Amino acid sequence: MKFPLKIIKNRSDIGAGTRGSDLGIDALEIAAINRENDFFNRHPFIDVPTHNETIYDKVNNTFAKRINFVAEQCQRVEEVTHMVLRQKYFPLIISGDHSSALGSLAGIKSAFPDKTIGAIWIDAHADLHSPLSSPSGNIHGMPLAAAMGLDNEIHAVNAIDETTRASWEQMKQMGVEGPKLLPEHLVYFGLRSTEEAEDKVIEALNIRHYPVHEVRHRGIQTCLDETINQMAGVDLIYITFDVDSLDCDLISKGTGTPVSKGFDPDEVIAIIEGLLSTTKVCCLEVCEINPLLDEKGNKMAETAFDVINHIF
Repeated sequence: MKFPLKIIKNRSDIGAGTRGSDLGIDALEIAAINRENDFFNRHPFIDVPTHNETIYDKVNNTFAKRINFVAEQCQRVEEVTHMVLRQKYFPLIISGDHSSALGSLAGIKSAFPDKTIGAIWIDAHADLHSPLSSPSGNIHGMPLAAAMGLDNEIHAVNAIDETTRASWEQMKQMGVEGPKLLPEHLVYFGLRSTEEAEDKVIEALNIRHYPVHEVRHRGIQTCLDETINQMAGVDLIYITFDVDSLDCDLISKGTGTPVSKGFDPDEVIAIIEGLLSTTKVCCLEVCEINPLLDEKGNKMAETAFDVINHIF
């Protein structure tokens, strides 16, 4: 990490299937306060305006819920991320739901259009659906497809209208025209809850993914060495840490789509720190903390804060 930290607070949850991840930032700050830690006072920050009031709007389709507003929110994140990077800060983006990761990637690419971007996706889910293939219509399952310009036509199960298609095209072209990253520059850690359409995309594009059991069996360092070697041709690396990559039985169910048999916090720290050692990492995003679903008080936010605080 070459530059000082600036925190981008993106309190949006309109791309998720359940409400409450917009409160994740406040939950993190409470976790810091309860630990008598002044992390959030030590670093400058920017609050990104949101469209959270749109949760009261009637959903007009089930295959891309609130896509026009999600596209606007991603655009806001893109602009702020671009600005922070050009100011020579390292953005720590704390988001509600994961849909806005598209804005983060687009902001990196628009700030450095001549650079090659790699992405490390620490997540239980692949986030590779499009409005055509999504079984839920929740756009937090679509940011990577938008970032890589994938429509998933051959896996289509939904017939989308022109308005939806226009918003999807806006998302695909955000920041700069065309894909923000190539499939060979994407690596998953912790993937374990996918749909058939996503599995077929991963197989067809030969996207590398390290399940939890492989990381433990072969060792974190071996998997990191392979990942770093795969990223040899990229200039900048974006890391996103979705807290559902953590084991919900070990930590808590304080996230929108909890999945068992995930990582423990030390493993996530080791993965992120190992990647930071390359000096190519230009941005870290943390997302999907939902304190309304936390059956253990504020445990998920406390755990995520411990990860953030240890790294920085």
